[in-house]
Amino acid sequence: MKNYTHLFLFLCLLGTFTACKKDKDPTGGSALDELLEDALTVAADGRGLDYFKLPDSDDYDEIPQDPKNPISKAKVDLGKLLYHETGLALAPKMDVGEATYSCASCHFASAGFQAGRVQGIGDGGVGFGVNGEGRVKATMYQGDSIDVQPIRTPTALNVAYQVNMLWNGQFGATGHNVGTEDRWKVGTPIENNFLGYEGVEIQAIAGLGVHRLVIDSDFLDENAYKPLFDAAFPSVPIPDRYDTERAALAIAAFERTLLANEAPFQKWLDGQKNAMTDAEKRGAVVFFEKANCNSCHSGPALNSMEFHALGMSDLFECPETIFKASAASGENKGRGGFTGVAADEYKFKVPQLYNIGDSPFYGHGSSFRTIKEVIEYKNQAVPQNPNVPSSQLANEFVPQNLSESDINDITAFLSNALRDPNLMRFQPSSLPSGLCTPLNDDMARAELGCN
Repeated sequence: MKNYTHLFLFLCLLGTFTACKKDKDPTGGSALDELLEDALTVAADGRGLDYFKLPDSDDYDEIPQDPKNPISKAKVDLGKLLYHETGLALAPKMDVGEATYSCASCHFASAGFQAGRVQGIGDGGVGFGVNGEGRVKATMYQGDSIDVQPIRTPTALNVAYQVNMLWNGQFGATGHNVGTEDRWKVGTPIENNFLGYEGVEIQAIAGLGVHRLVIDSDFLDENAYKPLFDAAFPSVPIPDRYDTERAALAIAAFERTLLANEAPFQKWLDGQKNAMTDAEKRGAVVFFEKANCNSCHSGPALNSMEFHALGMSDLFECPETIFKASAASGENKGRGGFTGVAADEYKFKVPQLYNIGDSPFYGHGSSFRTIKEVIEYKNQAVPQNPNVPSSQLANEFVPQNLSESDINDITAFLSNALRDPNLMRFQPSSLPSGLCTPLNDDMARAELGCN
């Protein structure tokens, strides 16, 4: 018996007796996990797996922020309410629109902070539907008077990783916009760049103005907002404390905390190897290796501050009813429409990839309806927009030779592993005004079940 015991121990030491081995990873680690770790290690270019991790939303020291607008809990708490406050809609184009919309009307949580429809509608819209798809033009508004953009509504999720905002990157005084000062036309929203803030802050400032969301002293008094401003901006002189700029800085601070850090891929990065399915893991491996998606979509938000032409169609070509978009829209030329530089024409900012399935419209012109369609388009690399010269197309826009199973696996990764299921944590349960959010018109209130 003694000899058998010695033999058993010897075999254990050699690692040849499987009964002696412990599971390599009790949370579900496998050879597939090792493949993904290897792929991410290469993609991170020596920066480690942490390169892809999103910080906790209250870990302010780790969240990218504008040095001119440091994040604080008091700012975030105020910004969360102002972002959703329909009571700020005090100067609509028609009286019927008063107190019916907010920043969140076109960027709300359940749609992944997108619009839930092909084109977001703020002032001049009514209804909500199930997830924003039911919002339509109010009958009393003319089509050219409603608040819309002639391009797909971008997400507010993970904007902390964007120095310049919008598809063409026009908002923000830093980053790619250094040297574009001649394009910051006085009398337009872009003039706000002269304030010197980064894109998230400038977009918030410009957005309050463009959509006529008013920071009114009486409203702030009546709804107990001023103490929140006092806590958020204690060092700002009182005459300047309750203004549009301070409100926008609070909104921007809140927006920077909108991080999809509860997505399965983020949990996997934290060591929960069973947070992703095998199909999602295979899709991630293909994403970061064979498909070379990582050449554009990288970092914690799987985005970049680069601009590329992929030959996608424009919004005016969508089959749905579209407003204020046409073949002549300057937005169709992407970065070039802002900079005026020919080499920038038809190039659009690389978007982040989290929760994109929550609002099923893809491309700057909403020309795709499923994630799989976008993957197939990039796999085939045949441009759909004849107006885009081949010389402008990105070098990365070439056939990828992916198999059907590769495409299905990437679809699973993008659809499920990158979807944070708990974004409603960022929407307040109520507002100081007592009004409904993200919309407050009669039809939307009924559909939202909000009294």
